[in-house]
Amino acid sequence: MSEREIELKAIVDDPAKLVARLGSLGATRAFRGRMSDRRYDLPSRSLAARDEVLRVRTFEPAVGSPGRLAEVAWKGPTRQDRGYKERDELQFVVGESGSVEAMLAKLGLAVTEAIDRCVEFYQLRGAVLRLEWYPRMDVLLEVEGQPAAIEEAAAATGVPRANFTADRLLDFAARYQQRTGTAPALNVAALGAGKPAWPDWALERDGRTH
Repeated sequence: MSEREIELKAIVDDPAKLVARLGSLGATRAFRGRMSDRRYDLPSRSLAARDEVLRVRTFEPAVGSPGRLAEVAWKGPTRQDRGYKERDELQFVVGESGSVEAMLAKLGLAVTEAIDRCVEFYQLRGAVLRLEWYPRMDVLLEVEGQPAAIEEAAAATGVPRANFTADRLLDFAARYQQRTGTAPALNVAALGAGKPAWPDWALERDGRTH
C-alpha cells in the first residue's frame, strides 16, 4: 500500500493521565503490546545515504490484543511541510517476519538499526495516536493522520501544542542524553542488564518485578 506519512511527536510526562484522558474522550484502543523495528541496508549504506528506510516491524500483542503480525515498509526521504514531518511510504503486512528477514539476508541486506518499544495505539477524531515506551528514554506520543485530524487530536490530548515537533526519534534521543546525562537505550540489547522502562502491563507480561 502506498501512502504519505504525516506525523508529529511530543514527550509525555504522565502517560497514565493521558491514557485516562483518551478514554474519557471515547478514543478506541486498537493495539497494546511490543513493537520491534529492524532496519536494513546494503553494506554500502546506500539506502541511508538517500535518507530511505527499509524496515521490518513486528507486533507482539499483550494479553487481550489481536494476534501477532509483521509489516514490511519502505520510507522515502524525510521532509517538513508546514511544520509536519512527512515522507512517502510503501508497506504491506505479512503473517510473520522470518521469511522476509531470510529473503533480505539473501539479497545482501543486514540489520543496521534496532528499535524496541512497548506501544498503545489509539484512534481519535480521524488520527492515530501512539504512546511509545522505550527501554530507556522519555515516553513519546506520536500523532499521525492528515493535518486537520492531527491538530484536532493533538489539541484533545491536553499536551501543549508547542511540545509537538516534526523532529526525528534520534533528535529526541539526543536531547534526552543532553538533559539527563544518561545515554538512551532504544533497543533491549543496548540496555544491558538493566530493567526496561516499560509500563506496568508490559513488566507483568515479561514476568518482571517492580
